[in-house]
Amino acid sequence: MKIVFMGTPAFALPTLAALHESQHEIVAVYTQPPRPAGRGQKDTPSPVHEFSLKYALPVYTPVSLKTPEAQTEFAAHKADIAVVVAYGLLLPKPILEAFPFGCINAHPSLLPRWRGAAPIQRTIMAGDRETGIVIMQMDAGLDTGDMLTVEKYPIAHGTNAGTLHDTLAQKAGPLVLKTLQGLQQKTIAPIKQSDTPVEYAKKITKTEAKLDFSEPAEAIYHKILGLAPHPGAWFEHNGERIKILNASLTAPNDFPISCNPGIIYPTELQREGKRRMGIQEFLTGFKL
Repeated sequence: MKIVFMGTPAFALPTLAALHESQHEIVAVYTQPPRPAGRGQKDTPSPVHEFSLKYALPVYTPVSLKTPEAQTEFAAHKADIAVVVAYGLLLPKPILEAFPFGCINAHPSLLPRWRGAAPIQRTIMAGDRETGIVIMQMDAGLDTGDMLTVEKYPIAHGTNAGTLHDTLAQKAGPLVLKTLQGLQQKTIAPIKQSDTPVEYAKKITKTEAKLDFSEPAEAIYHKILGLAPHPGAWFEHNGERIKILNASLTAPNDFPISCNPGIIYPTELQREGKRRMGIQEFLTGFKL
């Protein structure tokens, strides 16, 4: 198949690499434009952009796909299908319908649970014991398209969002290749998503990452794991913001925090401007 790949962050890289190494032909890569990053706030290409440059893939960085010019350029690639993984822009109808097989998307949750921007973080924060990857046929809605293939994945106790992110990213590539084969051979029967229960994974805000120890310890524990390693759940002490990057509900240590109900025991923390530390190293330089 001739493919247009659309993605931006590191999560999309394993799928892009799998397509690049396959028998399929990537005729164009679409990614978000370079953004200011780092201490110098220099415009920095996205991970997908950097991969494309490294392997001489034609890359496009439109600010919007809503203009007639952008849509004409997109259709001119004459691809069979677009593969979308965490691209970051909503696709208008002319883009969705530009190619014979339309656009398919790799989404890291078991739809219709956790449609939206932050499915991996919300999965962990909710204490879900199972997640997965869904390859869906994209439509005009927000993650509402028919499901083509589904792979479920159990979430082990103590898994944080960073670990789950990396695991699901690696699983997406082979599942996309399997889906493309099924579409070519007409062996896939699309399945409509159920109407309920629908959960929306809204974007994580900085204020939401603040811990409230009047909440139950178990809810705080899942929040810590769901926000680790980035942006990191935090509390404030003497005007200093301190992140808790890992914790336990069952292994007591010298820093118990009373919740309502329960107790949580931080095991990895990070002070402002410092590296992350284990609990004993942290307490050596920190007095309550």
